[in-house]
Amino acid sequence: MKQNRREFISTVAAAGAAVPFMSGLDSIIPKPAVSNFPVRLFSKPIDSYDFNFMCECLVKAGVPGFDLTVRPGGKVEPATVEKDLPRLVDEAKKHNLALDMMVTGILSASDPFTERILKTASAAGVTHYRLGWADYDTKLGIWETIQKYRPEMVKLAELNRKYKIHGGYQNHAGPRIGGPVWDLRELLKDIPPEFLGSQYDVRHAMVEGANTWILGMRLIAGHIKTLAIKDFTWQNINGKVQAVTVPLGEGIVNWDLFFKTVIELNIKGPLTLHIEYPLLEKNEESLTLPQKQEIIVRKFKKDMDFLNLYLKKYQMV
Repeated sequence: MKQNRREFISTVAAAGAAVPFMSGLDSIIPKPAVSNFPVRLFSKPIDSYDFNFMCECLVKAGVPGFDLTVRPGGKVEPATVEKDLPRLVDEAKKHNLALDMMVTGILSASDPFTERILKTASAAGVTHYRLGWADYDTKLGIWETIQKYRPEMVKLAELNRKYKIHGGYQNHAGPRIGGPVWDLRELLKDIPPEFLGSQYDVRHAMVEGANTWILGMRLIAGHIKTLAIKDFTWQNINGKVQAVTVPLGEGIVNWDLFFKTVIELNIKGPLTLHIEYPLLEKNEESLTLPQKQEIIVRKFKKDMDFLNLYLKKYQMV
């Protein structure tokens, strides 16, 4: 027979359990499971809209929260972070949405905005953020550029420790640090991964290593604390073959191998859903706001439903 909380307390008390004034009961009463893989939406594609509109889109599409841009040109500008970020966190809560992830341009602890952003974000309940990207200095040298940035990563890790927040460096296709995932092993070496690690992006990893991406993933697995989710395919555009982001399941990312490997390597952390293909066609730009929202929600929901299928398949929810 199932018991409710009050009946359970009475049973324990009647049995003479040593719980003074029942103050410790909350520690022994089962609590709802907290997901190791909460899903958040990278807000960039809808940053131009009113925040209430953005929240409505997520609620209607079944996306539980935001990975919000807090960077120059983002939804929150660094210069106004103390005023704007807490306000948007509170607005999101009114819609029962989480806002506990953010995307920044942070690369240095000494930047005048860095500590302001991290202090404000941590106080508002943000637990994870993405760093900016560092460029290689070919004159200095590839190896030497990584060594140049390592002290900055160490300082950022210490700042993250101070504010109890995690920073993740995203591997992004192209000639930056982190394009080839292997260089992140050296960049992050000996840095406590609970404070500074990798936001692993399988789409960009596959672009740079179609058959070897999984090796890079295994190499830095201990530092992977957040996962970016998006798909892509190769297209010939004006005679040039390019990687083009597409809806989940319509590209060439091997999702079964990816999620099997996540489980095998015991990687846990938030998933940031990136919907970076066109949300509206040119002929849809003149539609009313509700009509636009209907189209956007449909696309968000399609990707969210696809992701949920895999999370359930691999028992990640």
